[in-house]
Amino acid sequence: MAALSDLVPCPAEWPRAAMAALAAAVFAALDVVDVLLCLVYGVLDGFLEESPLGCYCHRSQGKAAAAAAGEEDDDGVSDTLYVRRSACRDALLRLVAAVGGGTRRKQGASPAKARSPRWSDCGCGKCRAWRASGAGGDRLRFVLQEPTPPSKGAEESARGDDAIFIHGFTSSSSFWAQTVFPEPAAASHRRLIAVDLLGFGDSPKPANCAYTLRDHVEAIERSLLDPLHLSSFHLVSHSMGCTIAIALAAKHPARVKSITLVAPPYFLPCEERASQVALRRLAEKKLWPPLLFGSAVMSWYEHIGRTICFVVCKNHRFWEWLIRIATRTSGVDVAVRDLTRHTHHSAWHTMHNVICGGARAQDRNLEALAAAGVPVRAVHGDGDLVVPVECSSRHLKSKLPHAEVRVVGGRDHRTVVFGREEELAQELRAFWSGCEKAGCHSVQNYRMEV
Repeated sequence: MAALSDLVPCPAEWPRAAMAALAAAVFAALDVVDVLLCLVYGVLDGFLEESPLGCYCHRSQGKAAAAAAGEEDDDGVSDTLYVRRSACRDALLRLVAAVGGGTRRKQGASPAKARSPRWSDCGCGKCRAWRASGAGGDRLRFVLQEPTPPSKGAEESARGDDAIFIHGFTSSSSFWAQTVFPEPAAASHRRLIAVDLLGFGDSPKPANCAYTLRDHVEAIERSLLDPLHLSSFHLVSHSMGCTIAIALAAKHPARVKSITLVAPPYFLPCEERASQVALRRLAEKKLWPPLLFGSAVMSWYEHIGRTICFVVCKNHRFWEWLIRIATRTSGVDVAVRDLTRHTHHSAWHTMHNVICGGARAQDRNLEALAAAGVPVRAVHGDGDLVVPVECSSRHLKSKLPHAEVRVVGGRDHRTVVFGREEELAQELRAFWSGCEKAGCHSVQNYRMEV
């Protein structure tokens, strides 16, 4: 009997014209749905929120025009929030504006006073824990693994520099704490610190925050660098976390002993704005592969994305219960759990202001790292469908010729870490030891591997 895949060809094998026509129809339909949801959420927010947050469909038309004209903005907010061009969407928004539509706002509403969580966010005890009063109310949550104590009779080795691990989009500290941390090769004689970024995991998720690159860097500074007195440390990051790690290292080059970038989303500059290039490359409007389609929906459609978060994230306890029943297990996979540990507000703004808006600062930050001689090592899977491998092998390499780049065969965006934890831990330890033995930042001392 023929398999279903033999009878129904993969969409990627369809004629290009047919795929383009189908994609245009699907995304035009999503444009209509998103505009209708804009009206629905405008009314609901107006009644259910004390200080409702306006969406980007109608907010700050002057700023949208400036963004379209290519004018730079220093507030860290990405122009992609305001300029997500679509002829169908623009026509619908003009129609809505003509008939007096828009977001319903209460008199005197102030985004600065927006409550957390909003009515569409989860309000369970765990998701609200960060709001507890005390000094730690604005501090990020992190996992700290102390150095492995020496075995009885063994000579105690010198203390190494600490290492900070930064996760990617829709992940948490568990991405590193449950993969690399358990490996003895990584622990050794140094502290390992995995952080939940602002708006993710168990860290604070304020509704009055724009989640800019600056916000994320400052949150790490006040939560880790200052309280833990980190005067010298290594950085390890994955995907979106690489953008934050590069910005942090560029701000503190004297403290950073090395930086390891796993699947960094870096694109060469061109005539177009870096933020627009990043949005189109990482969330291109395509139906195949499914992961790219999902990224496009969540990145281009503010209200559809909010609806998905309302169904999935707000009701995460129900879905986790359902998964436990279906799999007959007592736990839920870390990737599934992390996917729900954010609000739409935090995910939406981080996507645009860090992944897209942060692309504008990438060149400047990489130049700072090169000038300071910070050792850089990039690791990328050759089967990565989320961040193309050329981001490391070609783009990053052209900016940092002395960086070490390793392309791992048969690995994708996730399995470049998962499934090779021991190997990655050994690579990290060897890289760190080499940097510490060098005693100073000298990129010429490091081997290039492509």
